[in-house]
Amino acid sequence: MKKINTEEIEAYEWVSPRKKFSMTGKNVSIALGREETSTDLLKRHPFDVEICTVLPGTANCPYHSHSMQWEFYHVVSGTGKARDENGLTEIVPGDAFIFKPGEAHQIINDGTEPLTFYIIADNPIGESTHYPDSNKYIVRSPENRIMRSENLDYFDGEE
Repeated sequence: MKKINTEEIEAYEWVSPRKKFSMTGKNVSIALGREETSTDLLKRHPFDVEICTVLPGTANCPYHSHSMQWEFYHVVSGTGKARDENGLTEIVPGDAFIFKPGEAHQIINDGTEPLTFYIIADNPIGESTHYPDSNKYIVRSPENRIMRSENLDYFDGEE
């Protein structure tokens, strides 16, 4: 058994150039030994676990959908909204929800405190992502490419 304490995982942080998107996270799966680029499920892991925090007044990332990935969310603290094709849904501690492949989503912290949640997602090989607001894609085979018809910056058309 591989065991870690999530309090000891070093957090990553990213903020978009205009600060519309921000998130800190702890990638539990990588701390448990996941090899991101491996195609061996024993090394790649069949699912990922991440602890994420979104600061007030920001969203975790641009509105997007995954081609093959399922994402399960569980809110730990703070309040906000989950955006999907039906609009915005209030989220509070204890809420659990799931986004299936092809279902666009985004987490928005419109509260006054940090919004923290777990994401548990399966880990399909060859996954791609679509960004409806800016009509672009990330294609992950063989390398990450963000594109329409030419290579683009991740935040192009988002801020």
